[in-house]
Formats: sequence, C-alpha cells, structure tokens
Amino acid sequence: MGPSPTTLSKLKLGKLRVVRRRLLQRYEHQPYVSCLAGLYGCQWRRYQRTRATPGDCCCSKLECVSFALLILTFCLTLVFLYFWSEAQNDYNDFDWFNFGILGFWFPWSVVLLVIAAAFFSYVTLLLLLAVCLLSEGQKLYLHWGHKIGILVTLAFSIVATAVLSDLWSKEWTTLLLSFQVTAPYLHMGGVLLMSLLSWPIALHFFCINKKVGRTLIIGLYLAVLCALYLVPLGLYSPCLKKECALGPAPALIGHRGAPMLAPENTLMSFKKAVEAGGEGLETDVTISYDGVPFLMHDHTLRRTTNVHKVFPNRTDAPAAMFTWGELETLNAGAWFLYRDPFGTAWSLGAEDRVQAQNQSVCSLRDFLELAAQRGKQVIFDLYRPPRGHPYRDTWITHTLEFIQNESSIHSHQVLWLPPDLRSLVQEMDPDLQQTSGSRGPVEELQQNHIVQLNLHYSSMSTEMISEYAAANISTNLYVISQPWLYSLAWCAGAQSVTTNAPQLLNKLTRPLFLMTPDEYNLMWVLTDVVSFILILIIFIFHWWRERGLAFCSGSKPTLEHATYSKFRTEMSDVWSVSSVNILGEPAGSPLATEPNLAAVSEH
Repeated sequence: MGPSPTTLSKLKLGKLRVVRRRLLQRYEHQPYVSCLAGLYGCQWRRYQRTRATPGDCCCSKLECVSFALLILTFCLTLVFLYFWSEAQNDYNDFDWFNFGILGFWFPWSVVLLVIAAAFFSYVTLLLLLAVCLLSEGQKLYLHWGHKIGILVTLAFSIVATAVLSDLWSKEWTTLLLSFQVTAPYLHMGGVLLMSLLSWPIALHFFCINKKVGRTLIIGLYLAVLCALYLVPLGLYSPCLKKECALGPAPALIGHRGAPMLAPENTLMSFKKAVEAGGEGLETDVTISYDGVPFLMHDHTLRRTTNVHKVFPNRTDAPAAMFTWGELETLNAGAWFLYRDPFGTAWSLGAEDRVQAQNQSVCSLRDFLELAAQRGKQVIFDLYRPPRGHPYRDTWITHTLEFIQNESSIHSHQVLWLPPDLRSLVQEMDPDLQQTSGSRGPVEELQQNHIVQLNLHYSSMSTEMISEYAAANISTNLYVISQPWLYSLAWCAGAQSVTTNAPQLLNKLTRPLFLMTPDEYNLMWVLTDVVSFILILIIFIFHWWRERGLAFCSGSKPTLEHATYSKFRTEMSDVWSVSSVNILGEPAGSPLATEPNLAAVSEH
C-alpha cells in the first residue's frame, strides 16, 4: 500500500526545507580555497584560513591598495595589449625603424607582443584568484613577490605606451579605427564580464554593514554597467549597412610588389603581386649617378642589398651616388631569406627560394615593361637626388622623358604622384593620371587636374571618400595588409588600397564584421536585457540568502573543515514514510539525517 496524499505532501515540504537550508548555507571548500590562497599569497605549506568578519572589509588597507593597483595594472595592460595587437598592420615599419637605429634586424614587434601578452596573462590570473577568494569570503594577502610583479607590469605598460605614443602617435588613430569594427563584440565581452562580476559584488554588498562602503561598491558597479549598456548609442561603424548598399571591393595595389612572397622592389615581387590578383603596382624610384632610374625605397642600399660585401666602404653612401653598372653587381634578394621580415619565407617552395636568392636591383624600364605587358597601373614615389648629383635639378623631366621614350607603357596607366613641377608635367603629358598625396578642397584639386588621392589609411573617412567620389576623384589608401582594416576600407567606399598582402586580401569575398543595423540593434538589446535579468536574479538571490542567514543566526551551525559531504537521499529513506514525522523531524527524517555539510553561518 503506497503512502497517503497527506504523507506525500509532507514529504515534499520536507524536501523544500532541505533545499532552502542548503541554499542558506555557506560552503567552505578547503582544498579549493587553499589552492587559491597558495597561488595568490604563496602560502603552500600551511594556510590559516581567515574569513572576513561579516560587515568588515575584505582585507587590510595595504591589501586594499594592492588590490586597487592590481585592477589598475590589469586595465592599463589590457589597453596596451589591444593597442599593440591592432597595430599589427604596421609591424614591418616598426621593425625596419629599429633596424635603421640599431643597425641589425630583429623582430622587435613580435617580441613586444609576446611580452605584453605574458604580462597581461599574469595580472589576469592574479585578478581571477583575488575575485575567487573574495567570492569565498576570504581575506586577501598578496605575496610580496606578486606585488613586485604587478609594479613591473605596470611600469612596462606605462613606459611602452608612452614611448610608442611619442614615436608612433598615428597608431592611436589605428586604435580608434579598430573600434569601428570590434566595438559591437567588445561591448558583448564587457557586458558578459560585468555579469560574471555581479556574483562577488552582490555577495560583498549585502555583507558589508557600512553604508559608505556599500554605496561605493554598488555606485561604481552600476556606473560601469550603465556605461556599457549605453555605449552602442554613440557607436558609428561604416560596416553597419545592408549588403545591397555595399560598393565593390577596393582594387589591390601591390606595395613594392608582394613583399611577403618575394624580396621587395624586385621583378619577382611584382610578378607575385600580379599573380595574387593585384590590379596595380607601387614602387619607389631613384636615379643612378649615370641617369638610369631604378627601384629602391631607402636612401641607402644597406637594408635590401649586399652592399656591405661588395662595396664595404660605401655601405652608408646614398643609393643615387652609385652608377647603374655598380648597382647591377649587387644581390637584392638574399637578405629576404635570412631576415624573413614578414615571417613568410618558410612558405616558399624550393624553386622560389632559389629565384629569390638571385634577385638583382630592378630598373624602372623592366618594371614598366612588366606593367605594360600585364595591363597594370603603376604608382611611384620619385626621390630627388642628393647634392652633387648630375640630375639633381632635372630629375622630374628626366624621369618623364624616360617613361615616354624608353618604355611601352601607356600614359593613362601611370598614376603620377610627385608634386614637383606638376603643371609642367601636365603640359608635357596630359594623359598621365595626376595623383595627390595630400587632401585639399575639391575645387583646388580639380584645378590641378587631380583624379586620385593617395592617402595614409589613418585619414580614412566615409564622408571624405564620398565627397571626393562625387567629384570623380578616387581614393587610394596605403598601406593596408590586415583583413579587418581592408574590410573597413571596403565599407567606407575606398576605390583601391596599397597592400603588402594581395595574396591574403584577394580571398575576401565580403567585409568582415558586416551586419545590418537591425541585426546589430537586436544583438545589442538582447545582450543588455539578458545581462540585466541575470544580474537582477543574482542580487535578489544574495539578498534573500543574507536575509535568511540573519533570521537563522540563532541556530549557529557548526563548522567542519571538510569538503562537500554527500546528501543522503537513498530511495529507502524516501519511501520509509511509516517511520517519518515530517513536522516533528525525528531521527529518521530527511532533515534529521541531513549530514553536516561544512556549512558556515557568518552571523
């Protein structure tokens, strides 16, 4: 014969009371807490657990300062790590800048990124340990070794940020541009983090008796949370648009060819750029001492040739002071294999490695012939020779005559960038596509017959590009090699970009991070609403729990230094209802047989 309805009702009531008691108990997980304290305070042999007294601060004044310093270090290290990871587009420029100062090649950019990531991981681990200890109601005791580590990390972040801001201030513009594509996802990450922090925040808010402390905790938390909830109101991104409103992908112009696949400014590099889908080729032109235009970006030959072996006494001499016969004796490819500036030399096959090893200095004639044969546009910087050079005063007209008389390229394929004597150049060859390297009023650009702008990507603006496009002036942005930056240029409406990585960007079929405004609004609202409900539930739970603990404080349950004990719910206890008195809770009832759960009442 089964139990009666009254007995079942009493049994269910008893189970609910067991669940309520469990929720009102605070569990002390000794191995877990000991491990946390050992990692945080380096007290492995014997850790004397010190719980925070209800209503008191979670740690001493010194430890409060250490914890605040840990939070500050975490924030600054996070900012620097994000800043430097988003600057990856310009790592090559940074490494060559250091090469010019130090005289030897080393991938400083990658080393700096690894160090920043290591420091960030270290302070993040310490912060997680501290939050977990606080969630367990433990006082904080940070080991002095960790305090020194925090100070070293803080000093690194401040010094590195200050130095890079002084030498490379344009990278902050890159940081701001990155927010236009990453802000929606950073917003989601920030809201998720604040939702997770609501558990220890709520725990300590309801435990602290001092009104000032409670107000400070909840005020700071709510201020940050509300700011995160409302951040999307001020967000602007050109990638928030319908796909039908998206223009064509920007044309790719190989920056000195394809310098990730071959030595820069060599025939091999330009051929690789064409094979990778480049629609244009960019280079730098210098005039030799005997009047032969050739391709060289630097003012010396030290970085990209073996001049230190062939002409050891002229290593730092201007490249323009060498004759073409001397330049032909130099190797312009071996450096690419042993310095590996982009970390891509390993991807070359055996045949390509041999070809790269034997590249020579490329002449302007060979460069233009390749572009003419493949039907590609060309754009180049033209360097004025130094004092004492035979062509110092005629470098513009000499180069223009060379293009007209010594090559088969059509004038309309040449984007003429040099600003000097522009009116004379326009008069000599009106079919050249006049290109400006600086912005200006539309009327002024049209008077100078400018049909294209060649601008650094940091000046990217949808409004600017649209304004010039309305006047039939296209915009080329340089140098863009990262997919996220190319996606941003695509969404902004740029007509072309100069890139070190045509082989990578050519694979993108649509911009990264592209979404419609409706999709973004749904993601924003859904994230905020779910977060708000979760945080509200957590705060209500802690309020109810603390209230219940205060009500039950007279019972004073005992503390055991054991881990979780199993809660006995054997089926025999459940169905032995004949000996159970739910209301009286005798020795055989579920409540009476509830094991000591290492529960702690803080009151």
